[in-house]
Amino acid sequence: MEKTTIGKLVFFSEFNERKGIMRNTTTEPRLVSISRIAEPKNHFAISPIILKKIYSIGSLKNVEDGVSFVIKNPMKDGLITGISGICINGLEIPLDDVVMRNNGTRLKASEINANQPLPFPMGMDVEFHARAIALAKNIDHQITISCHTDPYGSFDLEATDSVIETRTTQKKIPCDKQANYDMDIVRARQDFVEDFTGVHLHHVKHHSFDPIVTKGNIENFSGVAQVPLGFAGPLKVNGEHAKGEFLIPLCTSEGTLVASYNRGMKIINMCGGTTTTVVEDRMQRAPAFAFESAREARDFLVWIDEHIDEIRQQAESCSRVAKLLNIERYQASKFVYLRFNYFTGDAAGQNMVSMATFTACSWILAQMNTVRHFYMESNFATDKKASVVNTMNTRGKRVTAEIVIPREVMIQHMRVDPETLDHLCRVGNLGAFMAGSSSNALHAANALTALFIATGQDVANIAESATTLIYTEITPEGDLYGSVTLPSLIVATHGGGTGLPTQRECLDILGCYGQGKVLKFAEIAAAVVIAGEISLAGALSSLDWVTSHERFGKNR
Repeated sequence: MEKTTIGKLVFFSEFNERKGIMRNTTTEPRLVSISRIAEPKNHFAISPIILKKIYSIGSLKNVEDGVSFVIKNPMKDGLITGISGICINGLEIPLDDVVMRNNGTRLKASEINANQPLPFPMGMDVEFHARAIALAKNIDHQITISCHTDPYGSFDLEATDSVIETRTTQKKIPCDKQANYDMDIVRARQDFVEDFTGVHLHHVKHHSFDPIVTKGNIENFSGVAQVPLGFAGPLKVNGEHAKGEFLIPLCTSEGTLVASYNRGMKIINMCGGTTTTVVEDRMQRAPAFAFESAREARDFLVWIDEHIDEIRQQAESCSRVAKLLNIERYQASKFVYLRFNYFTGDAAGQNMVSMATFTACSWILAQMNTVRHFYMESNFATDKKASVVNTMNTRGKRVTAEIVIPREVMIQHMRVDPETLDHLCRVGNLGAFMAGSSSNALHAANALTALFIATGQDVANIAESATTLIYTEITPEGDLYGSVTLPSLIVATHGGGTGLPTQRECLDILGCYGQGKVLKFAEIAAAVVIAGEISLAGALSSLDWVTSHERFGKNR
């Protein structure tokens, strides 16, 4: 067995120098990982593509009495169970002279063992502080680290890195990695903003909650931006999960918005409510794999089909909630795009499915020797972008809201007959088609953005959530049937921003905070959307739209 360099990292493997690929000589061609060679039992296979990401290039620094550098675990949580050697430029550093730090834990490299391991959590830095002479700046230095880990076995890392000379010192926003949500550091940031800009923070400073509750939601917390909140409703919903009347919290700075939705809700209530139906529920991550040829890509797809059970087991191993439903497969040229579809419970699920998919792909890469490049997200999930694939295949919740508005109600309360409003919808369909729009709705984004801000949703998900499919027809009785379908509504009632104080209050008002409530919330969201479509369509048909904005929407 020989020492082999892939990129800037060293590991041990059997290596085919002529082809530059790993071979397992005892079985079919596949990658041979360090963990299987060094500790073949009960260890997680690690691929060379992932291994290259462990050392943080650019982290090498001269510090007081030595040098420091960083490694980061790009995989699932693990443990460093031993360090058997560290060299800088070929000079071995005594392990007693190396201190390793991770999130408050501090151990000498010589002290780390299976009984006293150093945590190696996913995405967290492990800093090495080595007592040594300062390194020359702006030239390459060679760093070698021999690690023992659980569950990844033993491996050697060799990196080429430089100490970059910084010629100018920039002003930086105050930050305390250990106590970044304490009021002292929050005040320091507020003072910094005032000194830097010359603007006194009269309002931003004032908030009613402990900044620590925002940890995980925002970095460098410095205050709050207060957005006006109004209520519309009550709104009657006849759903499978949302049943009854609901007051709807809406955050907006657009005049007429709350009034418009109130008007639509009044019409819905007069008709006995809107019927809502959740049709599908799934969240995606879509990695890409690059090969030498289309034939290799095709064979990879066959292998994926043959190993779907093992892939599902890997994907679901890192979450109590995520369930892999299926994997969509697409090939173009010598590239394969896999769309992993998951059930994610009451969370929106983007982070959940990222971890699950990365775990599955790490296992895939450790089995296959033909993958030349791997990208965790290929843009095929179209995260925070409207797309045809999500309209057809669902992202988040696919939910429909329906209503029948009697002719008399329309004429007396909307000042328009069913035929005129239906004609407006058909004219709008043609206009949306010519414009290349992904939606034929009038303003679904208004409802969802205002509701998202009020309830702690990821507002950027409006990009795909606001895609709306509108349909209308005249019933045999001469009434108007209307429906809205949201094919990619991304909402949550647990996790993310839903636990922030004011956002949680708004969810509580709807009876939608916590686990087991997300489908109820999705139905309410669709009901709010159809209320807005009814109101604006009526205003456009009766020519009230411009005058309403002039009356209620002016703040000049």
